[in-house]
Amino acid sequence: MDTLSYKTISANKATVNKEWVVVDATDQSLGRICSKVAKLLRGKYKPNFTPHVDCGDNVIIINADKVVLTGNKWNDRIYLRYTGYPGGQREYTPASLKAKGEDRLFRKVVKGMLPKNRLGSKLLNNLHVYAGSEHDKALTPKPIDINSLK
Repeated sequence: MDTLSYKTISANKATVNKEWVVVDATDQSLGRICSKVAKLLRGKYKPNFTPHVDCGDNVIIINADKVVLTGNKWNDRIYLRYTGYPGGQREYTPASLKAKGEDRLFRKVVKGMLPKNRLGSKLLNNLHVYAGSEHDKALTPKPIDINSLK
């Protein structure tokens, strides 16, 4: 039989090329920007995507304080958490998360869009959120237009 053999190339930790990208969150909707950031962290935009390997990019979000939520979602949307004790259900809003720190809101939203396993925890460490337009990473990340991604 005279056929070509095709092999699926699976990425591993040694063959992955991770980049640093910077995303500007000015006047962007929170859920839409976070879903694209989650895909960037996961590596879904790369042709050598492998589901069980951290092949995504390191993402820096700047101007996180200028993100928008439509309507009255800053105060009406309620997130719940449970302490583990009787009567320990706590509720909080996006406005209260933003008051505690800009990165807390983004980390909460992006964490819900990543896998719920050890890989998802590793991927969340590749996210860096800053309130202003400056970041303290000593490298030059590639700016990316988040609206051009699908």
